[in-house]
Amino acid sequence: IASYKGLHLAAHEGRVEEINRLIAASTDLNVRDGAGRTPAHVAAFASHDNVVAALANGGADMNALDNQLYDVLTIAAVANDPELVSLAIALGNKPDLITSIYEGTALIAAAHLGHHDVVARLVAGGAPLDHVNNLDWTALIEAVVLGDGGPDHIKTVQILVEAGADKTIGDRDGVTPLQHAQARGYSDIIKLLM
Repeated sequence: IASYKGLHLAAHEGRVEEINRLIAASTDLNVRDGAGRTPAHVAAFASHDNVVAALANGGADMNALDNQLYDVLTIAAVANDPELVSLAIALGNKPDLITSIYEGTALIAAAHLGHHDVVARLVAGGAPLDHVNNLDWTALIEAVVLGDGGPDHIKTVQILVEAGADKTIGDRDGVTPLQHAQARGYSDIIKLLM
């Protein structure tokens, strides 16, 4: 951040007027920093929704991936920022984009963390419910295996099940979400998966 200048600095600081001035000057909106982040990535990390919108409306690539293979939508999902999730989708960020080193999606990342409001918005936005990442896990499996069985993960599982997530998809060993929940004693999640 200390080395930021131009668009990256304006995005980090939330200076929309400067962003618009640089857009009018035909500045490259997809310029990368040392971590491969575009100004849109930087604005998403800083939760500057108005900057993200200005950049997208100016032509920035909302589906660009940084060096960690994160896009704006996945950044918002991991940060538990439901408003930015909805905005990113409205601005053209694809909810089915394959992201992260695990070849997952923003939905899988949000489910893993129990960010149920984000999960609900991603489901409503058309995120694929049954995408299998390179760990052979779906969002439903991640909500159980990496969750704590508490209220946030229970609500996450409920949203996924009610949306029609396939409860029969197992992991690479064929272990289903229900079997994982049973092994962990997550009684409320077991009821949802029965």
